[in-house]
Amino acid sequence: MRWTIKALPEADKVSKLQEQLQIDPVLATLLVQRGIETFEAAKSFFRPQISELHDPFLMKDMDLAVARLESAIANDERILVYGDYDVDGTTSVALMASYLQTRTEQVATYIPDRYDEGYGVSYQGIDFAQDNGFSLIVALDCGIKAIDKVAYAKEKGIDFIICDHHRPGDKIPDAVAVLDPKREDCDYPFKELCGCGVGFKLISALALNNGTAIEELYSYLDLVAIAIGADIVPVVGENRILAYHGIQVINSEPRAGIKAILAEVQKPELTITDVVFIIAPRINAAGRMKHGNHAVALLMETDFNQAAQFALDVNAFNLDRRETDQRITEEALELIKNLKEEERFSTVVYDASWHKGVIGIVASRLTETYYRPTLVFTKSGEKLAASARSVKGFDIYNALEACSEYIEQFGGHKYAAGLTILPENYEAFKAKFEEVVKATIDPKLLTPELSIDMVIPLQPVNQRFMRIVKQMAPFGPKNMTPVFMSKGLIDTGYGKCVGQEKTHLRLTAVQPDSDKIVAIGFNMGDKYPLIQDHKLFDAAYTVDENHWNGQVSVQLKLKDIKA
Repeated sequence: MRWTIKALPEADKVSKLQEQLQIDPVLATLLVQRGIETFEAAKSFFRPQISELHDPFLMKDMDLAVARLESAIANDERILVYGDYDVDGTTSVALMASYLQTRTEQVATYIPDRYDEGYGVSYQGIDFAQDNGFSLIVALDCGIKAIDKVAYAKEKGIDFIICDHHRPGDKIPDAVAVLDPKREDCDYPFKELCGCGVGFKLISALALNNGTAIEELYSYLDLVAIAIGADIVPVVGENRILAYHGIQVINSEPRAGIKAILAEVQKPELTITDVVFIIAPRINAAGRMKHGNHAVALLMETDFNQAAQFALDVNAFNLDRRETDQRITEEALELIKNLKEEERFSTVVYDASWHKGVIGIVASRLTETYYRPTLVFTKSGEKLAASARSVKGFDIYNALEACSEYIEQFGGHKYAAGLTILPENYEAFKAKFEEVVKATIDPKLLTPELSIDMVIPLQPVNQRFMRIVKQMAPFGPKNMTPVFMSKGLIDTGYGKCVGQEKTHLRLTAVQPDSDKIVAIGFNMGDKYPLIQDHKLFDAAYTVDENHWNGQVSVQLKLKDIKA
């Protein structure tokens, strides 16, 4: 890893904030680094208020979307709520459908089959709407590029409202309303909402239009928080407000489906990290291994006993997903080893038998291993489908755009995308992608960066320090968990490799003027020689809580150590 240390902010700004908040200078520095320089800004950061959310009618086409939905409700039209099969899509569908069902009985949901229909709006979905008498489709977390499909629906007399957050193409679909803060002609002040966040803005606008206070929608925020965590959007601005309150809902009054997922989890209080690693994979597993409908049924169920049964099914899909992605990752790693190619700037692998539902996870694991922009392909009908993952600082969406002559269809973000190509174009695409990455990537991006907020002594790291750091949550892009570095540490002599395979490192660190503090480094057992025999070492870490036998203590979660 290359360690980079952030520049320290202006000292007078730090001391001014420290004085106003009466906190440790280290914590004041962290806040100023994140653009929080006044008491008011700190108050807004630590206690985000629902009232600080922007007016939903600032979003382009919001008035048109509300008018069309109100008309559909008034005229008893059938409304089909359509969404993608991942976490953002299924939470969006559950949110929109459960809200609309409080206004009309004429609501149904539709999730495309990952294997028969693929990503986004499908012709099959539109045919289903026609066959079943739906005159309005509300598409969530997809649709911004569905120009032909929206036109096809129009021919059949079916209107579309699109709620998306992906980057639009050159043309916007000819729908009744297209809600997407990333539209160039949209002046909405916050551009980084997830799909479920855009859906929440639409139900907020419907509520306001009916004289209902936005606070009445508080119970829907658990779904929004899950989508924010799973979709890895920046946890700043509106996303911070929505995630902050959504986590509170999860911890106090979660809906039956979330409660059922968490029934087996023995944790006093969940964080957004727990959402990402406990809740999101189970919701995602339904669409990956079986069908996204299972996730929507779980999230919309109001009876706990029924939800508990759905949760068992979803958990089984998740166990199946784990085994499958582990096996395919091993096969992909073996394939890369056997290629024995020259040094490459990208990783592109293909096997017709790989399960389409897990290739995104496999792409992430390969990126962790080789730290290259990565594509994992498998067979999908007559075409090849791939999931793409990038390294920090490299825009894989732009790289794919440069290879568009070989691509049938693609969409996504800076760091993750999906695409389909014809089998005969695989080798040409692979060569072109490597050429584009080689020509455009800064070589230093091919070594993982460990971004360190501050160099500090161990001495201030205590329970009070930990409590304030915890209050900076929810963490995520643009507000990451603070990473600290301390120099010249010594292990007290009890350092050892732990875990079943002895792959983790546990030690007790100390500096001349500090108390002893336990540190744990997951998958860092190979670093043991660096701390042996009272050798001096530097450590990069986050500050964490250890719960053991009813006792809570501060510990360091090691990110890396160096001699």
